[in-house]
Amino acid sequence: MNPLKHVAIIMDGNGRWGLKNKNSRNAGHKEGLKTVEKIIKETIKNKIKFLTLYAFSTENWKRPKKEINFLFNLLENFLKEKIEDLNNKKIKLKIIGKKNFSSRLTSLLNSSERITSKNKRLQINLALNYGAKTELINAFKELKRNKEIINEKNLKKYLQTKDIPDPDLLIRTGNTKRLSNFLLWQIAYSEIFFEKKLWPDFNERDYYKVIKKYKNIKRNFGNI
Repeated sequence: MNPLKHVAIIMDGNGRWGLKNKNSRNAGHKEGLKTVEKIIKETIKNKIKFLTLYAFSTENWKRPKKEINFLFNLLENFLKEKIEDLNNKKIKLKIIGKKNFSSRLTSLLNSSERITSKNKRLQINLALNYGAKTELINAFKELKRNKEIINEKNLKKYLQTKDIPDPDLLIRTGNTKRLSNFLLWQIAYSEIFFEKKLWPDFNERDYYKVIKKYKNIKRNFGNI
């Protein structure tokens, strides 16, 4: 069976779920947060050490301002209410992406990272204002600035995931089959599962089924 250290998830479908069930995209985002908590518990149960969640992309700034504000308020409230619990459960929180937010949210993100920095049971990488193209461009700029040879080893040093193993498994919910500028370098050899369910409907059983399928895949990495 394949070892599984790192799962990355594109949590797609919150807005569509909200419109379908509550006539409100924001209601879908709120419901999606409940799924996040379920998936965190199942990740710990399966002894997976890294979980990366795509929460807000560099392209998501194109959304209506009211929706963006709601998302960030939701995140603020979640951290205020749950960071102590995450810390007690020995969960480490790391933010990947540019912290281009309000001073209040930025401060909260920094303190959440600091509070949980020594935890080792599970590391949750929250991708906020993250875009893989920007990450790669910045990495090449650092290579040039430091006059280093362009190779895989040197480039990895300047990625925001430099101390994190590449995802073994990528899951995207929402019945959409694209990568949406997410971890484009890191998922070169990830097994990818596109799930039909919208994120708020995705549950522990669905997650476990994907994990089980992943563990039984023959992974060749270019070999036979």
